[in-house]
Order: sequence, then C-alpha cells, then structure tokens
Amino acid sequence: MHVAHLSLHNFRSYADLDVALEPGATAFIGRNGQGKTNLVEAIDYLSRLSSHRVATDAPLIRAGADQAVVRASVVKEGRTALLEVELNPGRANRARINRSPLPRPREIIGLVRTVVFAPDDLTLVKGDPSDRRKMLDDLLVLRTPRMAGVRSDYDRILKQRNSLLKTAGIARGSSRDAAMATLEIWDDNLARVGAEILGARLRLVEDLRPYLGKAYEAVARGASRDDADLEYKPSIDLSSVVEERGAQATSLETTSEEGLEARSARTSAAGLETALLAAIAARRKDELDRGVSLVGPHRDELLLTLGTGSGPDDLRLPVKGYASHGESWSFALALRLASYDLLRADGDDPILVLDDVFAELDAERRSQLAQLVAGAEQVLVTAAVAADVPASLQGVRYLVADGEVTRDA
Repeated sequence: MHVAHLSLHNFRSYADLDVALEPGATAFIGRNGQGKTNLVEAIDYLSRLSSHRVATDAPLIRAGADQAVVRASVVKEGRTALLEVELNPGRANRARINRSPLPRPREIIGLVRTVVFAPDDLTLVKGDPSDRRKMLDDLLVLRTPRMAGVRSDYDRILKQRNSLLKTAGIARGSSRDAAMATLEIWDDNLARVGAEILGARLRLVEDLRPYLGKAYEAVARGASRDDADLEYKPSIDLSSVVEERGAQATSLETTSEEGLEARSARTSAAGLETALLAAIAARRKDELDRGVSLVGPHRDELLLTLGTGSGPDDLRLPVKGYASHGESWSFALALRLASYDLLRADGDDPILVLDDVFAELDAERRSQLAQLVAGAEQVLVTAAVAADVPASLQGVRYLVADGEVTRDA
C-alpha cells in the first residue's frame, strides 16, 4: 500500500497543494515551521480521522477558511482508489471514495493504514494513562475499523452516564428514584460496550507483546527481547472471568477449533460484562459522591516494564519513573515498531511516517532505525536538516520552504 498523490485545500498552512509520491522512501526537508509535518499529518488523518498532533479538527483548518479538504490517491495491490475527507468546523465532516459520498465519515478509516513516529511519542512512556489507552485504541481501529464506532458509542455512553451521576448525586425524593432507575440502564450500556473494548484491548496486548520484545532488542543497545514487556491493567478484577472461561472450556462438547474459539469469545464477552456490572455496583456510592464513572476501559492502564537483569529473580520495573531518557525513548520507538510489525503481519504494509525523529537519535540509532524500516513499501520522512536522514531513506527528496514544496533534483 502506498499514497501516489496528495492534494490539500486549506489544510494547515496550505491553501492549495498537489504532491506526487512514490513507493519507497520520500524525505521532506525544511526548517521548522515551514509545513513539512503538515504533509504527513494529512496522510495520517486520512488513516484515522485524527491527528497525531492535536486533539480536535479546528487547528487543521487554515486560518480564515471555513473548510479544509484532504484528498489522496492510494494504491493497493495494483488498484487505485481516491480517498477524500472534507473537514467542516462546527458541522459534520464528509468522506468520499472515488467521488462517491460515504454515509458516515468513519467508514473511510482503515483504508489507509499509517504508523507515525514523532518526538511526542515519549508521552507514551512518560505521559498519562490516557496517552497509552489512545495508542491502543488507535491501533485497534486500524486493525478492526468497526471499533471506531464502538469507541464512539462508549464515549457517548460515558458522557451521558456521568451527567446522570451528577444529577442523581444531588437529587432527592422521586427525582432521585427516577434518576437511579435510569442510571441502571446506562450501567448496562456501559458494561456491554465497555466489555467489547476491554476484550479487544486484552487481545491486542497479547498480540503486540512478542513484537515489542523483538523491537526493543533491535533499538536499545545491549538489550534482549525479554527486557521489554507490557501488561494491561483493567480497573476491575478479572480473576473470576479467567476462572469462568477455564471451566467453560473443559465442559465443551465440541472439539472443533472454530467451535472452541467461538464459545471462548462468547464466554469472554459475557464474563467481562458481568465483571464490569459487579464492579459498577460495588463503586456506586463513590460514583454518586464524585459524579463520575470510576469503572470501565476509560480508567484502565497499560503498564510498560523493563527487566533489571537476566536472572530468574530479577525485578521488572515500570518504565515510567525508573527508565533513563535513552531507555524511555527506545521503549517508545519499540512500541511504534511493534505496532508496524503487527499491522504488517495482518497482511498490508502500513505507510511509515518518521516525523522529525532522526534529530533525536545519535548516528548509531539512526542507522539501526533506517535498517529496520528500509523494507517498508512507503516511508515518509521529515527532517530539518538533510544530513540527519540516513542515506538509505533519502530516496525522493522534497524541499519545503515558504509554503512551497519542490522536488529536489
């Protein structure tokens, strides 16, 4: 998969821009503030309908404009599709494939798949749990695009439930009785949709784990693939769910692999939903007192750890708070590489975006990273200084200055 052409209208700093792209490596070179990151941000936006730089769409619209358009020709298995997203601040965005409108913009998600490396990735290690949850959810959506709708449903349910908790916490008499009855409905909704997200995240972490160890070994000096690990820490106790799944598995009459997998999945979803409902009931008073939902995937954490040695009794310590700056940066880089390898194992080469990361690395690590990603079908690199980009990733080079993007002969 690769982008063959990118067209922008009123996106960030560009009033109108057309850039032809090729498979392999393309480097955008320019001083900071010239707009090189805006180019790769646009491609990433087509992938997820979200930016890796800002939380809302408003900053993506060029100052003074009332609309922005990102359009790209994408080549996959020899076939070309034209993807387009129209950003309308204050109104619904629109999406099209080959000029045909889609019922919902999110239906375009996953048709382009990107993995972005950026200096801000250090927040994956040093930032809040929400940063790590977002990384997981973004990866989930790229692997299973329908999860974008599930995540949107959960956000809506959570907002409604929090509002009801505030109301129920201060209401009295019949008003409180009515609020509590309605709250039970939203409990069920949150547990049902939350169980789907929780189950998907748990499976994703298990799938990602072996790729993380391999990636960390490749980017950290002297590391082994057993050094880096990650563990999903839900806001509820899952021990009863694990026990239930084990008991169900031993009682299955069917021995077919498909039957076992289907039954296990159903048991898992039902068990997670039951566990969430039990935890919600146990925290009812605290939730009413505080007016917020204290149970659910929005309260979960992804624990990142590093081993302290090779012996069987050596400790595993959280990366946050214990790792050096170099170890933290290597871990963040390994997370992105692992994501890329996992998506690649699913069947399609994602488009790799290396956004100003080489300035953060010494010469040895630049060379290591270049070797690891050189085989990707398409790699887009941004850098302030051409010398920062390893020779193997120079490829086609564009110079970005004063709002102009010109191919370097």
